[in-house]
Amino acid sequence: MPQPLKYNKEFDELTEEEKELLEINKKTIADFVEQSSSISDVNYATRNAHAKTYAAAEGTFFIDKNIPEDLLPFFDNEKFDLTIRLSNANLKIKNSEKDIPAYGFAVKIKDEKGGLIANFPLVNFPLFPTNSVSHFLKLFTAVNRFYIKKWSSFFSLTAQAAKVIPSVFTLSFARNIFKLLSKRNDFILSFDYHSVGAYRLGDYMIKIKLVPKSVDKNFGRKLKMKEALKSYFQDHDYIADVLIQFCYNLKDQPINKLNVEWKNSPFIKIGEVKIDKGQLPDARGCTNELLSFNPFESKIFFQPVGKIQKLRDGAYKVSVQTRRKINKLLHGVT
Repeated sequence: MPQPLKYNKEFDELTEEEKELLEINKKTIADFVEQSSSISDVNYATRNAHAKTYAAAEGTFFIDKNIPEDLLPFFDNEKFDLTIRLSNANLKIKNSEKDIPAYGFAVKIKDEKGGLIANFPLVNFPLFPTNSVSHFLKLFTAVNRFYIKKWSSFFSLTAQAAKVIPSVFTLSFARNIFKLLSKRNDFILSFDYHSVGAYRLGDYMIKIKLVPKSVDKNFGRKLKMKEALKSYFQDHDYIADVLIQFCYNLKDQPINKLNVEWKNSPFIKIGEVKIDKGQLPDARGCTNELLSFNPFESKIFFQPVGKIQKLRDGAYKVSVQTRRKINKLLHGVT
């Protein structure tokens, strides 16, 4: 097996224009979160992405006994405690019977004292619609403004969306869109979950994949998602394999080209995630809105890699700071 490519900070570096666009975007994120309670008609401030919490749960990450020896320094215990949030990607919380099948499985890995080791926000669609940082920032800014200003920002949103559309015409993207559409009615826990971008593993770079075991894709189809999850965990444990891929070369495993899948990099199983039955807290609690899964709060050797990933650092911080400030004032939650 070839030697993995080493991390270089140049993968993360933004241009001056991109930094300026990020500052503009952060302002619209704060504005969105400040108005999010009225946007979603709820009594708390929400996130500006993955606003709807389906469930929050405690779980366990069990390290595989056959993990490659050179990975053992990163996983020096037999198991780690997890906090997991299941969510929908929509910016606005809707009470409709059916949500778009864009789901999040955010994982917080903790040590034996409860200290943070790493945050990994995983999603059920493995690709990103654009590789251009400036196009994405302009689009995300336009989306935020559309929710705040409504139709006065419609033409700006349309113009920015049009710039992103060409980058979705890849074989990988088309294949995954078709796959998602074919599974649009499947149970949330039956999906694979992915780190769309790369993460560090020490000096190297990886992608992460979560593959569930024995989850019935048809479970709870007649129930709303929160009710289906509650019903599932009354009688079932959830177990999923944790797999990683290494970056060996940028041609086959590009760091800053997120609209194609990595190839010629085998998946390596490093462990299993388990949520025990009966371990599902109430998703409606305001304390869930104080949780943060910012991957840049992780220990240095687990942090995100890449330009699009770098945007998360500032975006997550302004979102959680604004959300916590408002929710503490509204509900006195600490």
